[in-house]
Amino acid sequence: MGAAILPYTESHFGGVKHLWLEAFPGDPPWNQAEVAIPAKMAIQRELFLVAADEDEIVGSIMAGYDGHRGWLYAVAVSKDHQRRGIGTALVREAEARLEALGCHKINLQIRASNSAVEAFYRYLGYGTEDRISMGKRIAAS
Repeated sequence: MGAAILPYTESHFGGVKHLWLEAFPGDPPWNQAEVAIPAKMAIQRELFLVAADEDEIVGSIMAGYDGHRGWLYAVAVSKDHQRRGIGTALVREAEARLEALGCHKINLQIRASNSAVEAFYRYLGYGTEDRISMGKRIAAS
């Protein structure tokens, strides 16, 4: 694999921001690093991980647990480092951390048009569930 999975620290901010701009082009303002990272660092910071290849941030994952379900967010691997096991390592470490908290079910969402990411998660044992995903913004971005 060649990348170390580490807990996120403030020194990783620039690398994560750069990674997310590549991985999530056109994301809405509330998903931008300047908003999402401080919010995550305020709660369950141990569930925010990065993959580092020497000093370069090449992957990220955020996870959350509400006592009932776990969630995966912001799973990204730089294009130059994909298909090297980094994404799998990030997901497996997040799964282990969620399980250690007592989590027995993990959910995630992907864009319906992203067939490559769907195939990745299927490879890792995730399946499509008969659900409708709904959302509502309650705070100004």
